[in-house]
Amino acid sequence: MLHELHIESLGVIERLDLVLGPGLTALTGETGAGKTMLVEAISLLVGGRADATMVRPGAIEARVEGRFVVGDDEYVVARVVPVDGRSRAYVNGRLATVANVSELGSRVVDLHGQHAHQSLLAASEQRDALDRFCRTDLSPLREARARLTEIDAALAALGGDTRSRAREVDLLRFQVAELRAAAIASPGEDDELAALHDVLAGAVEYREMGAAAVDALTDDGGAVDALSAALRSVAGRAPFAEAEARLRSLLAEAGDVAADLRAQADRIEEDPERLVDVRERMQLLRDLRRKYGDTLVDVLQFQVEVEGRLAELEGYEQRVAQLEHERIDAERTERAAAAAVGATRRGGADALAAQVQHHLRELAMPHAEVSVHVGGHDPGDEVAFLLAANPGSPLLPLARVASGGELARAMLALRLVLSEAPDTLVFDEVDAGIGGSAAVAVGRSLASLGERHQVLVVTHLAQVAALADTHVVVSKRVDQRSTVAAAAVVDGEARVDEVARMLSGDVVGESARRHAADLIGHRVKRPGG
Repeated sequence: MLHELHIESLGVIERLDLVLGPGLTALTGETGAGKTMLVEAISLLVGGRADATMVRPGAIEARVEGRFVVGDDEYVVARVVPVDGRSRAYVNGRLATVANVSELGSRVVDLHGQHAHQSLLAASEQRDALDRFCRTDLSPLREARARLTEIDAALAALGGDTRSRAREVDLLRFQVAELRAAAIASPGEDDELAALHDVLAGAVEYREMGAAAVDALTDDGGAVDALSAALRSVAGRAPFAEAEARLRSLLAEAGDVAADLRAQADRIEEDPERLVDVRERMQLLRDLRRKYGDTLVDVLQFQVEVEGRLAELEGYEQRVAQLEHERIDAERTERAAAAAVGATRRGGADALAAQVQHHLRELAMPHAEVSVHVGGHDPGDEVAFLLAANPGSPLLPLARVASGGELARAMLALRLVLSEAPDTLVFDEVDAGIGGSAAVAVGRSLASLGERHQVLVVTHLAQVAALADTHVVVSKRVDQRSTVAAAAVVDGEARVDEVARMLSGDVVGESARRHAADLIGHRVKRPGG
């Protein structure tokens, strides 16, 4: 719902702030007072076309801001129209594109009249409206089409034409054969080979190092002899009992280490052939990593994938036959679901048209003909709302209806029938060229719509204004240099005066005031009330 509207330097409006509420709000005032500028301002907030001629003379730019509340969300939308250059749009203080503003606006506001923002003029919206009216169940059709898409994707993934599939099979077979022949032992095989290569490549040096270490421990004057001499010096001496124990342990450990070193050195043998094999294996693994992955883990994962893909392609014929059989079933299901949707739409089209036509004939269009066209090809996605406003006129799409007033009334009739609509509905020219009982019918219809939505109507009819929940009067002040518009919510005697003016023109007599008070006093008597 639109809660607040702020306008600066737009047409005859120098500065205007308006707080709006729920229900039906009537916007009235003398011709040229600036009512249309209020509608233009709302149009700008929902992505309407910006024109530099909108800017008030003497100003460098016009600015419009609106605060919308949608459920638990609040949006502050702004449009700035400069005298020179492109207009700018903002949502919650951040720059936005006009497309962003238009998308948001289509969810919260519908303008009906001379403006081009009526969502129901779009073919897709008309189809959706018919579906809501008919309670069309689209889920079986969506599921059937999703299944067809899934099957087609599976067929495409199996491979393209025969030649490209054969080329892919040859490549996969080569890769699988190469990887299987490599028989990678484990993800860490390359690390293990690197350690083994180090030993084999340095066998002579390692043996010499081991022998030198053994000699340092066991030769005359070596570590063992030195430890033995130290032990003899303190053995049996009470003050050195602890040191004696530690020396005996070190002597035993030195002997063990010497034995281990000798055994390890003896096991290291030169094996040039084994070294060549290790180097060749390491090169093989490097080549595989270069082609199939950064690590052996990646290479092994790649092997799993190509083996699976090869198996899938080698079983192509069988898989294709299975998928094609499934596709036949899915097509049959899709056709049945499309036929059901088409039947529902065609079954509801006449009922929707009849209800809209009934409302239109109450809204001073006694000869209106309405039709809802549904395409012949299932599921009937080509939906169009058609209107012939006068006898002998052809049925035409709503978007081609010439009269703004007729179009606004058609939209009002549609909104009265359809249960879903944006929160805020704006009607301009809806009462063009009507009066008497038709004016009362329009007013009551708008008031009825106001029970479900926020409805703003620009009106010249006292019968409509008297039925509003809120009455806003737009006035202008003219001096020698400029014209300034203002808007204010009126109630009580001020509202009676305005409705009386609408009834009688400039000369407001007591009779007009009594009539106005009577109209306002009966505004609660609405259809069903």
